[in-house]
Amino acid sequence: MIFRYPNGKTYNPSTAPPKQRQQKETYSNRGMTLEEDLNETNQYYLDRGIAVIHKKPTPVQIVNVDFPKRSAAVIREAYFKQSSTTDYNGVYKGKYIDFEAKETQSSTSFPLQNFHEHQVRHMKMVLDQGGLSFVILSAFQSFYLMEAAILLEFWERKENGGRKSITKKEIELTSHPIPLGYQPRIDYIKVLEKLYFLSS
Repeated sequence: MIFRYPNGKTYNPSTAPPKQRQQKETYSNRGMTLEEDLNETNQYYLDRGIAVIHKKPTPVQIVNVDFPKRSAAVIREAYFKQSSTTDYNGVYKGKYIDFEAKETQSSTSFPLQNFHEHQVRHMKMVLDQGGLSFVILSAFQSFYLMEAAILLEFWERKENGGRKSITKKEIELTSHPIPLGYQPRIDYIKVLEKLYFLSS
């Protein structure tokens, strides 16, 4: 089956071998991707009534379908209908939650090119409406929660001709380490609780 972007370019994830995540000395790492870890974390929250957070599906437009059998259809070609916003959204304690998840293999900085302009713009709109927006970063063999307001500052610096990445030191100074565990794997709600809810 062929998937295409809105500009017609073919989406082909098999052109490059999948990146192997660096092994971390924690029981959280069992060869899973950041997305899989977050999906398991969100399922843990959902099962226990803690929060309702889901990964957003990417909308596609089907343009070519074969019907080899009357009871079966085979999709041959499809387009991503529009640029996605962020990876995850939902609700926690009555607050709208919207966040992006990103990883880097760099040991010194986090490239801002990992973000798309429409994602940054979307996060700003969420903040303008009073929602909670942030980024979960997998970097330097650790996990961090960076609030969207902080990301916007680094993005604006880049747009004004400044550096095109966030240094490791800047991340350590401006972001919040996320504790790792078995269940949940990436307990970002614990960070949100300290940031936004304990004083309310």
